[in-house]
Amino acid sequence: MNRHRTRNETERKPQCFERDTGYPLPELPRIPDHRVNVTDYGAIGDGLDLCTSALQAAIDDCAASGGGTVVIPAGFWRTGPLTLRSRINLHAESGALVQFDSDPELYPLVPSHFEGRSEWRCQAPLDGSALTDIAITGSGIFDGGGEGWRPVKRFKTTESQWTKLVQSGGVVDAANEIWWPNAEARDGEAYCRELRERLTMTSTNAEHEYGQLSQNPASSEDYLPARTYLRPNMVSLRSCQRILLEGPTFQNSPAWCLHPVGCEDVTIRGVQVRNPWYSQNGDGLDLESCTRALVEHSLFDVGDDAICLKSGKDEEGRRAGMPCQSITIRHCTVYHGHGGVVIGSEMSGGVRGVRVSDCVFSGTEIGLRFKSARGRGGVVEDILIERIVMRDIVHEGISFHLFYAGVEGSEGSDDEVYPVTEATPVFRDIGIRDVICGGAATALLVNGLPEMPLRNLRIEGLRAVSEKGIVLRHADGVELSNVALRTGEQPQLTAHGCRNVKLDGESLAPASGIAAASIRSLS
Repeated sequence: MNRHRTRNETERKPQCFERDTGYPLPELPRIPDHRVNVTDYGAIGDGLDLCTSALQAAIDDCAASGGGTVVIPAGFWRTGPLTLRSRINLHAESGALVQFDSDPELYPLVPSHFEGRSEWRCQAPLDGSALTDIAITGSGIFDGGGEGWRPVKRFKTTESQWTKLVQSGGVVDAANEIWWPNAEARDGEAYCRELRERLTMTSTNAEHEYGQLSQNPASSEDYLPARTYLRPNMVSLRSCQRILLEGPTFQNSPAWCLHPVGCEDVTIRGVQVRNPWYSQNGDGLDLESCTRALVEHSLFDVGDDAICLKSGKDEEGRRAGMPCQSITIRHCTVYHGHGGVVIGSEMSGGVRGVRVSDCVFSGTEIGLRFKSARGRGGVVEDILIERIVMRDIVHEGISFHLFYAGVEGSEGSDDEVYPVTEATPVFRDIGIRDVICGGAATALLVNGLPEMPLRNLRIEGLRAVSEKGIVLRHADGVELSNVALRTGEQPQLTAHGCRNVKLDGESLAPASGIAAASIRSLS
């Protein structure tokens, strides 16, 4: 059993916190030394035959004999969704392409979880619930066939691309702005909304398992007319223990790519996650309400947030009360993505005990991204991020945005004070140090809530080239030290509605109003 922990990691005391309680790292799965090959069960890797039955039989038979490794050798393996089992390592060897067919008839509706809520979804291509000791390894490729599921927004294409897409089949919406693979998918959102109004969806109390829709008056049959709209995440693991994803490329997912939810002891290392940049809901990794996770030495190039921490949405997430906690992210690279490392916006169960280090973001829309909104609730705290390198960031290098409205970027805020309730999100005790940002629209943006300002943010050793410098709105207790900027606009720092802001130990902002200051410039 390897906990990946060193003496340094457990005993260090970061300068930006008075204390660091340490955090446990995950255990690896325990899988027997037994191997089977899918070809022994009749699977044919020619890209023509549908191999679902053979692949599933290999997994089931290996599990029935106590567990082991199911080997997928080099070849083109076309399949429907696969149900994973405990004590199984699904191993795709170099040269293996596992292609999940996008025919919706192959994907039954199952209790699942998406965007912070329990709901019916199509079964994930790689699906598992309440499992222990599971792994997906090897150097092969798992392709989710996302082009057969996802809508495409016109503004994300050129005119020639849009014309070609429309001519390929499918349908467009009334405004001719969104392409859908079929009318069922296009009309599914309205159908599901009307159905939920008639059959109020509920979930269980805090002891429920994620994805278990007990007490839900709506059945899978009720949702069948919208099946192609309810596109699955590619890898969905719910309430599982001891997970390892190591080595493969996961690409082209129908919705989110990797989604462990309500899981414990998750290790993800040495994987590549790829989605088209325009892919709707094309997240790379969403760790939701997970305890003890390690993400390292992995590459992301996706259509939405790349590495994201979540914990349920609004009242359901608060009722479940399952935080995402004890998370380590290190030595990862992000190319395209709406955010490199992201917390939120579905964080109603809380996020705490997060350590991020030694990551590179290149061409990412936002680098370090924290987002929420009134109504979410939840507490985000005890976050330490260090040694981050960014270049060509489209919007903000570092963004705290508590007015998130589902759009790119982090603009939009107000000064109206709302009552503080359990639905008010709280962000506090966050340290960020040794960040280099070679190009961004804004180096650091804080859009806190006036009724619940961002509290205790410490930035040490930020070097950034950007159009705007540092913009602070509604924060209490911001310490900036050893910061150097080169900006196109002056002043390099503005603060509005802030308290206890210090620049290199000197008090800066008044309790209200606007204060402005220049920061040492990069040469």
